[in-house]
Amino acid sequence: MAQVKRYSPEVRDRAIRMVVDHRGEYPSQWAAIQSVANKLGMTPETLRIWVRQTEIDTGDREGVTSEAKERVRQLERENAELKRANEILRAVSIFFATELDGQPGTKRNK
Repeated sequence: MAQVKRYSPEVRDRAIRMVVDHRGEYPSQWAAIQSVANKLGMTPETLRIWVRQTEIDTGDREGVTSEAKERVRQLERENAELKRANEILRAVSIFFATELDGQPGTKRNK
């Protein structure tokens, strides 16, 4: 399995800025990405993904923004938490329903 490197936000921003600033010096954006990635010691694919996401976030390219992705993640976490809470409440209600059914004079009509 490939080793995952984490780059600081500063390195990420600098790399993206270098691609944007020097794009005119290369025949294509991909050539600029490859050159900058080589100089900074990262894979061109990593830098390409960063550049694409920046283009999406600034509205230069269609796609899902970073802000929208983060909102979806938050909602998914909240949804999972609510599902766990519902399971607990269901279990508690079953527990109390069976406890009440077992006491004299508190049986429900079936």
